[in-house]
Amino acid sequence: MIREQLENVQKKIEEACLRAGRDPKEVTLIAVSKTKPAPMLLEAYDAGARDFGENKVQEITAKFPQLPEDVRWHMIGHLQRNKVSQVLGKAVLIHSVDSIRLAEQIEAESAKKGLVTDILLEVNAAREESKYGFFLEETEAAIMTIKDFPHVRIQGLMTIAPFVENPEENRGIFKKLYEFAVDIGKKNIDNVTMSVLSMGMTGDYQVAIEEGATMVRVGTGIFGARQSAR
Repeated sequence: MIREQLENVQKKIEEACLRAGRDPKEVTLIAVSKTKPAPMLLEAYDAGARDFGENKVQEITAKFPQLPEDVRWHMIGHLQRNKVSQVLGKAVLIHSVDSIRLAEQIEAESAKKGLVTDILLEVNAAREESKYGFFLEETEAAIMTIKDFPHVRIQGLMTIAPFVENPEENRGIFKKLYEFAVDIGKKNIDNVTMSVLSMGMTGDYQVAIEEGATMVRVGTGIFGARQSAR
């Protein structure tokens, strides 16, 4: 089932790229494996998945030794500052840097370990009270502060769009973030690239791709519905 669903998602990614005149190689599919046990991840791995996204540091640290070494782990959930050291060196990319203080912690811990850590700034593009992230009008100032951190490298932006029945409702949010990323990219800021735009989930990833996403985070579409924690 996982293989079939993974192939179905990849097909839809290709179709969205075709509609947008893009090369499917520009889009990385992140299999969101939060709450899923390692055997399910291995099934996805055997079907070709290499990028896995986790919401919690403890899930990355637990699953890290259980999967092959060529798996690329992505930290996509809210990251607490006291957990930063545990995820460094394991996650290839931290998508969810939502404050200057978190970026400062990543800088300090990366310096201790002699690492340069790749990050995305999380943008609360829809200004939802329940979501973390910089508002769009705060993001450039945050970039200008974090660019000077020698052990942190800004690779782009991430957003979590509102949960909607009709994905078209999120098109404007994705478009706005893409346009902002293009504007920042044109400024050629040292230590900053806008090569990654992580946006779009199971319900709206095709629209996100049409509007410029380079990474999509799909969980339910690959692994099925999550078991709710009771």
